[in-house]
Amino acid sequence: MYICTVSNQKGGVGKTTTTHNLGMVLARKKRVLLIDLDAQGNLTDACGISQSDLHGSTYEVLGGGKSLAEVILPLNSQIDLLPATRDLAVAELAFASKLGRENLLKKAMRGADYDFVLIDCPPGLGLLTVNALSAANGVLIPVQAEYYALAGLDLIQETMREVVENLNPGLHVLGILLTFFDGRKSLNRDVANGLRERWGNLVFKTAIRDNVALAEAPSNGQSIFDYRSQSYGAQDYTALAKEFALRVKKL
Repeated sequence: MYICTVSNQKGGVGKTTTTHNLGMVLARKKRVLLIDLDAQGNLTDACGISQSDLHGSTYEVLGGGKSLAEVILPLNSQIDLLPATRDLAVAELAFASKLGRENLLKKAMRGADYDFVLIDCPPGLGLLTVNALSAANGVLIPVQAEYYALAGLDLIQETMREVVENLNPGLHVLGILLTFFDGRKSLNRDVANGLRERWGNLVFKTAIRDNVALAEAPSNGQSIFDYRSQSYGAQDYTALAKEFALRVKKL
């Protein structure tokens, strides 16, 4: 089982979109679990899940009130979702005094049986993100093609370094993913070149092009493949999944 955290402390860079659509492609051949670790519940909404469908949430699983098996919802025969509710907004305070609070997710996932687990993290690098990093094998970092993105990677790298030293020595960066990319814009090209100069092969060859369909699909509770299967977004996430699987296989 390969556990991948999709993380960036910056919001609006495509973490949820990437978790959802990458998971749907991987699930064509493998068993996949998606974990919504954001109190906004955007991944849960994007999967077309309403509050009335829930038997519990990530919050209860982290707190030990319910097991993973009691809460997960099947999206189809190959992919499940661990949904989130707004209860996660108080997780930092609620779990602050818990022993081993940085490993609550790791503990909850013991015995899970999937090929891939993708974790959608909240913006910021607080306790929930640390839990995701502690449980993960690798980190996928979506980066919007703008200059502020370059500086933001330093903060993620520092947080990962602390997690590796204190909680999860096997954690690594699986890849950096360019999102909202428009090759016609010189700024986007410059940022892409800057990332590749500094991070080399860690930057995925696949870039997710700026695509209206990717923004529209979640409001319909659909992946890009159900919403518009011939779009650039569908093409790009299919290509990303192939590259993702190859990188994991080489580890």
